[in-house]
Amino acid sequence: MTSTTNYIKAKELLLKASADQGFLASATDVANYKRVWARDGVICGLAALLDGDETLINTFKNTLLTLAKNQHALGNIPSNVFFYENNTEVSFGGLAGRVDTISWFIIGVCNYTFITKDESLLIELKSNIEKGFLLLEAWEFNVNDLIYVPRSGNWADEYITEGHILYDQLLRLWALRSYAHFNASKKITDKINSITDKIDSNYRKSDNNPRPYHPKAFKNLKNYDYWMASINPSGYQTMFDGFANSLALLLDIGDSTFKKRVVGYAEQLRQSLSLKLIPAFWKPIKKDDADWRLLTNNCKYEFRNYPFEFHNGGTWQIVNAFYGIGVYTHHKTISLEVLEHIKGLNSKEDFSFSENFNSKTGLPNGIEFCAWSAAGEILLTQYLKGKKLLN
Repeated sequence: MTSTTNYIKAKELLLKASADQGFLASATDVANYKRVWARDGVICGLAALLDGDETLINTFKNTLLTLAKNQHALGNIPSNVFFYENNTEVSFGGLAGRVDTISWFIIGVCNYTFITKDESLLIELKSNIEKGFLLLEAWEFNVNDLIYVPRSGNWADEYITEGHILYDQLLRLWALRSYAHFNASKKITDKINSITDKIDSNYRKSDNNPRPYHPKAFKNLKNYDYWMASINPSGYQTMFDGFANSLALLLDIGDSTFKKRVVGYAEQLRQSLSLKLIPAFWKPIKKDDADWRLLTNNCKYEFRNYPFEFHNGGTWQIVNAFYGIGVYTHHKTISLEVLEHIKGLNSKEDFSFSENFNSKTGLPNGIEFCAWSAAGEILLTQYLKGKKLLN
């Protein structure tokens, strides 16, 4: 199969996963995926914007309108919206509410505006955006710049991270930067600077942090070659978070020396694994580990996070797409290599676009015809052609 065929198949899947109300998480008939999901829908929409297809861009607009219409009175954006017969079912999360949906929604609206150059949607949804920002500020709880995320409160919904999770801080920062592009103010600029400083000085070991967020934990923190996954009252969660470290690269957080260390660690890890892609989190939590009980109990129905699978060390094409985008500015050759491996996984079993893969066995996991697996391939392909997102 040619590279062009891969791209066509990915785009065809996004078209099949399109509904009147927006992007669905999958083109399969599995009920839980026949919904408009905030996170999945926005990522598919970002791919649509970079591709430029008017039909897909219109589906993205409908995705954003669906999410805005079903926003909670307090400001939260739905995790997903399910349409059946003449009814609408809105979910804000399962075992815990989702925090990252607000930021993804704002990122989506701003990128839609930036790329289409049509400000009408931004104007229409301005109150939804500002209500979302207000709720994120409330979720700091201690008015100290970092939002507090419950376990299961973001995309890693059956994993063990909780507290001031880096991934969520970075998404909020991306959302603020994007909104500031159109509505700059001293208040937003000050908040961007404060959050950036908190991230840069607290999620890695450094010698120039006179007022660490968690002084005792920071004092005992080792000098890792990557950003820490989370800070909570009990200390640091020090596992490698592939999505968060990719977003940090995309948003250009940290000095050049540390960014080189992050890429060096990620590349060493990627090359050590048979799929030649980075895992969602590393190292996998195993049965003899202290966190195994937290992991096995954190599922609403069936347990899926066996070692090397799903969030527990599994390989996701979408995470690697953001890694490829994040590393692009510094190492284009890495991005090219990552894209080829993403294509390889997406094309397995006659282009089944599986949700994720076991990093040890290479076997597929999760739903087939997963829309954001296709979206990741499109995003990185377009980035390598010179297209860019607002960030």
